[in-house]
Amino acid sequence: MAFSGQAASQTGNLSTLRAEIETRVAGAPGAVVGVAYADLASGDTLHINSDSTFHAASTMKVPVMIELFRQAGNGGFSLGQGLMIVNRFASIVDGSGYSLDVGSDSDSSLYRLNGQRVRVDSLLKLMITRSSNLATNTLITLVGAERVTASMRALGAGQIMVRRGVEDQKAFDAKLNNTTTARDLAIIMRAIEEGSAADASATRAMREILLAQEFNEKIPSGVPAGVRVAHKTGEITAHSHDAAIVYPPGRRPYILVVLTRGLSDGDQSSRLIGDISRMVYTHAIAPR
Repeated sequence: MAFSGQAASQTGNLSTLRAEIETRVAGAPGAVVGVAYADLASGDTLHINSDSTFHAASTMKVPVMIELFRQAGNGGFSLGQGLMIVNRFASIVDGSGYSLDVGSDSDSSLYRLNGQRVRVDSLLKLMITRSSNLATNTLITLVGAERVTASMRALGAGQIMVRRGVEDQKAFDAKLNNTTTARDLAIIMRAIEEGSAADASATRAMREILLAQEFNEKIPSGVPAGVRVAHKTGEITAHSHDAAIVYPPGRRPYILVVLTRGLSDGDQSSRLIGDISRMVYTHAIAPR
């Protein structure tokens, strides 16, 4: 377990919540966990290890989504235009080509459309709701990784780095990875909720896409059935993440990001994230 850079607001019984989370993480030997919580109703905030850098895994697809909407809104392209699906991409290390492994992708549908055109908005939905790697790399080629990172800086996320697409092995070997912190993911999720990530119609569309997420075993598992959660998960070897906007009924939402590394058992890391989510939800809805 590793915790550092801890900070919390003085609103509510956050010290109890912190202690509960730290005790739960201590029960998962080897786990390093970053947590960022911001309640838009009460003003409560809690940061545990939230400035530590983690491999972003598929949470980096949220910054890509934001940049897609921003560029489309500026007239760079239409979300309705078609992009050719070609499973061939250039490494950021030396420009050499590589292809994605369908067996490592959580969505296989696009591979059957190789050589055909698919609408940008359809690719966007697959990238978020099914975490399609082929959709992601196709869209990063369209918008540019450097421009994604630049937009994150403009939103106040100072540490997120989107350097490349998925499965660039040469870049991975060179440690040129997409990275993030829990704090930065919380910043951009809040920007989506509050409408500052792009224009109002775009951020509304982003929320609807995130609400349609199909992989719900992490943060959503810690809230009651029927509570809406707009979120994006991420997994890579010994890393498991979730970044969410949680909508308890009858009140404003809260932002919760949980990043983990060090657990090789995916079910164990999902349970850990779900338990932290349950603790936060209980705190958020407690009478004041």
